[in-house]
Amino acid sequence: MMIKMLTKRACIQYDVTIFQTPKYREHKGYKEVYRVTIPAANREHCLKETFSRFNVTDRIPINYKGRFLATGDIILIDEGRGGQYYYQLKPGGWSPINRIVLR
Repeated sequence: MMIKMLTKRACIQYDVTIFQTPKYREHKGYKEVYRVTIPAANREHCLKETFSRFNVTDRIPINYKGRFLATGDIILIDEGRGGQYYYQLKPGGWSPINRIVLR
């Protein structure tokens, strides 16, 4: 038990912003719909946690006004001095993208 506690990686608080289009399957007009802090061990874990939090009805925050996360939606992970990372949900999972896609 003690070894598990000592070897466990510390969770980092990731600043996550969700961008969605007004209608599902549109490719332009992304708007910020929600911003939240997600505790995770790394960016990949943060993406998985964000997806599960916003696709399970019981876990969605009360003040969330967007729809379930779906193909085409974009997530911004802001690590402050560590940089900003954009990911788009594709049929095969999350894929890194350039910021230009948001325009």
